[in-house]
Amino acid sequence: MKRLVLRWAVVVISLGAVTACSSVSIETYADNKPRLVAEEFFNGKLSAHGIVKDRAGEVIRYFSASIDAYWVDGVGTLDERFSFDDGEQQTRVWKLVPVGDGRYTASAGDVVGEAAMQVVGNSLFLDYVLRIPYGDGSIDLRIDDRMYLVSERVLLNESIMTKWGFRVGQITLVIEKG
Repeated sequence: MKRLVLRWAVVVISLGAVTACSSVSIETYADNKPRLVAEEFFNGKLSAHGIVKDRAGEVIRYFSASIDAYWVDGVGTLDERFSFDDGEQQTRVWKLVPVGDGRYTASAGDVVGEAAMQVVGNSLFLDYVLRIPYGDGSIDLRIDDRMYLVSERVLLNESIMTKWGFRVGQITLVIEKG
């Protein structure tokens, strides 16, 4: 009987530890200013600069990007052109479709399915699966993007990359409005 009670205690404590580490809700930032309006910030010329870290936290790449952002008939386009420190060039073109209440669906050529995007207060959260080249094939990583407008012209972005629930890397960047 003592073993059964001990096992249940371990289960309850473990569940408590897991829920205590749960993610912060975007609603936490509802009253934060300046207020982020996707159709306004992501409109015109933007530039980005950032780093990529591996799972141990070591910086493994640096990059810059130019972003042409515009809206036509209510649909946003972010045409991103990346230049990495090792000479690699990448392009990603996002399509953002508003679905109401600060929510959007987002898609890009290397994104698996549709991404869920939400804007609240000064924050934008974007959750998606990114297919990246790996060896002779590719690998799908879950990306949890968290963006925070810190001034009218500057957006900070933290991205956590996971595979099978394990953290495999992180991207940190700043996006500046032209």
